[in-house]
Amino acid sequence: MNTIWIVLPILTLLMFELGLTLRPADFSRFKTAPLPILTGLFGQLVILPLIAFFVCHLFQLPPYFAIGIMLIACSPGGSSSNVFSMVAKGDLALSVSLTTFSSLLTLITLPFLMQLSTRYFGAATTIHLPVGNLLVQNLALMLLPIMAGIAMRHYKPSWAQAIHQVLGKIAFFALLFLATVFFIQHRQTIAANYQQLGACITLLILLSTSCGGLLAKAVKLNKQQQRTLVIEVGMQNAAQAIAVASSPFVFNNDLIAIPAIIYALMMNVILLIYVQVIKK
Repeated sequence: MNTIWIVLPILTLLMFELGLTLRPADFSRFKTAPLPILTGLFGQLVILPLIAFFVCHLFQLPPYFAIGIMLIACSPGGSSSNVFSMVAKGDLALSVSLTTFSSLLTLITLPFLMQLSTRYFGAATTIHLPVGNLLVQNLALMLLPIMAGIAMRHYKPSWAQAIHQVLGKIAFFALLFLATVFFIQHRQTIAANYQQLGACITLLILLSTSCGGLLAKAVKLNKQQQRTLVIEVGMQNAAQAIAVASSPFVFNNDLIAIPAIIYALMMNVILLIYVQVIKK
């Protein structure tokens, strides 16, 4: 089974569902309360890639896996983070705004950072990043579905609400289904490298969530905003990373997608534990 034909529809649905949730207030929030958004974006777009670069060197990962780790760190925030922020009694409006802005900004930052990562980690291999193809794929699978969701909410709000209620319930399980299918298909490779990759990815998540909380405290954000930044900096769009790695138009390499599969599973486990601790 070619998993790309599962990845692409799921990513498109996730981005469309994100567009259905957006309101003008989510964009105007940057003007009225810029500090929490700027802090979160700094954590996602600057600190997280630096942490990923550090753990790749710490664990001395092979080029394919190192590029996969960097791909996770350079991806936008995951839409599931909005659900986790709500359950953790965080700032849901801030969570949605951060997911939105990171999804738009990574259309630019992802190709740039991944080109640097590919040149650095893939210098001794045949790994090549077609930047133009990546830009086109991101526009088609991310920007257009988001804009379609925004347009539907504006022109057909009743339809948007009905579709959002359905997609909101299945989005998380769709990502888990994708991870499960990919995990089964590549179980031998994952099993052979799980000890190293599992430890690396766990450290990546723990460091990123901790940095999100420390950044929020450093700029004196309130408790709700601190919880949101812990989740937003720690939870990235695994479906986007898998789509870039396995797409025949970009990397076309399932090995690069394996870290994102393990990340999708570990990320949810760790953040579920965090949410339970917060609730108590």
